[in-house]
Parts: sequence; structure tokens; C-alpha cells
Amino acid sequence: MMAKDQNNADAHKMRLLCIDGGGIKGTCPAAFLASLEDDLDRPIGQYFDLIAGTSTGGILAIGLALGLSANDLLALYVDKGPEIFGQAGHPNKIAAWFVDKWASTRHIVAPKHDAERLKVVLQSVLKDQKLGQASTRLVVPSWDADLQSVYVYKTAHHQRFTKDYKKTAVDAALATAAAPSFFKRHRTVDQVGLIDGGVWANNPTGIAAVEATAVLGWPADQLQILSLGCVDEIYTLPENPGKLGLGWKGRVISLFMDGQSSGAMGIAKLITGHPHSRKAIFRYAPKAPANLFDLDDTSKIDRLKGLGSSMARKATPELKDIFFNRPAEPFHPVHSLETTP
Repeated sequence: MMAKDQNNADAHKMRLLCIDGGGIKGTCPAAFLASLEDDLDRPIGQYFDLIAGTSTGGILAIGLALGLSANDLLALYVDKGPEIFGQAGHPNKIAAWFVDKWASTRHIVAPKHDAERLKVVLQSVLKDQKLGQASTRLVVPSWDADLQSVYVYKTAHHQRFTKDYKKTAVDAALATAAAPSFFKRHRTVDQVGLIDGGVWANNPTGIAAVEATAVLGWPADQLQILSLGCVDEIYTLPENPGKLGLGWKGRVISLFMDGQSSGAMGIAKLITGHPHSRKAIFRYAPKAPANLFDLDDTSKIDRLKGLGSSMARKATPELKDIFFNRPAEPFHPVHSLETTP
């Protein structure tokens, strides 16, 4: 009898997957998911009721919601990462080093990387699919640089959401991943100027929890959240952070990202009751020394892949019965492409 009651309780759990931004460091969560997927009988995205992702996490979220396997998406990072960041095809390390230094110099006055390379790679994987073809609910943050306001791509999982499901997956992916100074602002097909959602929601766990409860009306005590970071950097602030110096320029960005992430996790914990009433959030993000991994350093892809695979090996016993004991219920959008005039 108790086993039957437990099965009924599990059947009402709503499972959320949330993936942070982090450039090529997205190899880590991609490898984490791919390793978990190896023990499943279908693509891992089919085990979640809602997937939220920002920037590189947004690319993963969109791919998973459209039915791509985590292994296919991992291959995208491993095989195409150097191409995206202009570090492929050089005959030796010295040539690659000069190319990267030139890009860094150009970075002073122009975007460091060509967004067209990213677009070509995304089109090779996502094709001409639209968000309305997603089989899982999606939340993908971006930022409207002209109106200075949030811009969140969503599937048609609510009556109000009548626009985004008609947009192409590539358009949404380019928008959420248009990291300031690394890529130029993305102009959508309808000429909206968008940049990386990481400027306000690099960790999308908080907005996913809000979406689940406030928009979808799911009971907070029924949420189970798998939250994946890329790499958490270990660093300390000087006694007087007002005098960070030149060497701390990059750490200022990390400081703001860490603050946002902590806030996002705090919101999600308050909503779900974690950890005071139950364990609802399962957060995985490897720690690494500051400056070990950069957003566009593809030379450490294999190391990032190893980190993700190792984390998954340790996490599998805990996650298996919570997230992967059954596929999610089919998602039926309120609006569909078939009925669009």
C-alpha cells in the first residue's frame, strides 16, 4: 500500500531542468546530461515538464526541448566549439595562439567573435524548426537592449503566449547567447535587438520556479528542480573592493554573476520550501580556480567534458529515482503551429 501511495505521489511531481550560461563551459552540463542519458531509453529532455536555460544553457534547453539527445548536443560543443570561437583549423598551437591574441586585441573596439559562425553551427543542428515544435515547455531568457527590459522566449504553455512559438529555434538561441562584447547584438527576424539573457538571469532556476507556480499553477510542494551550473570559480575579494585593479576586471563580472545566481537560488528555495520542509533542488556545478576556464577557451573542452561526466557518475544514485523513473506527461501547447492562420 505504501509503495502504491509513493507511486501516486511521484506521478504528481513536476520536474524542472535549469541550465546556466557560461559559453564553452556549457560543455560541462552537456556532458553531465549525456552521461545520465546513457542509462535512459530515450532523450533526457523527455523526462522533464519544463526546461529553462540561459545563453549556452539556452542552446542546450532549446535542443533538448526539440527532442535532440544530450549526446548530440555534447558533440556540438566538442566538435564545433573551436569553430564557433574561431579556434579551429590552425596547423599548430603557436598559430592558434596568435589568432586568439588578435581576437583579444580586436575585442577592445569590436565583438571578439563572429556571430555568423555560431549561426551556421546552430542551423546545422536545429535546422528550420520553430519553438512551437518543442515537446517540452521552454523558458529562455534574453534582454531587449533597446527597451532595456527582460525578453523571455516561451513555448505556448499559457493562453497569453501567442508570439514566441512561431519563432525559429535558431533565432531564440542566437538571442539568448549574444554575450555582450563577445558577439554583436542579435537582431531577430522582426528586428528586435536582443542580447544575452545572462545579463539578468544567468542562472534561470529562480525564474523557472516562478514560471511553474505563478504561470502554470503547479503546486510549489510538487516541484523537483535539477539545476546545472557550468563552473563556479573560487576567488576572494580584496579588503577594499573599490580598488580592484586591472587584474580584477574579469572578476567584477564573476562577482555580479555570482550575486545573481545566489539570488535565483534563494528565490527557488523560498518557493519550493527547500531545504526546510523537503529537498526540492538538486544543484550541480563544479568548483574551479579563477581563470582556469574562460567563456571562449576551447582548449579545455576535454577537461570540461570530464568534469561533467564525473559529476554525473556521483549524482546518478541520487537523481535516478527522483527524475528518471518515468518520462514526463506529453506537453499539449495552448496554441499550435497547425492552427496558426
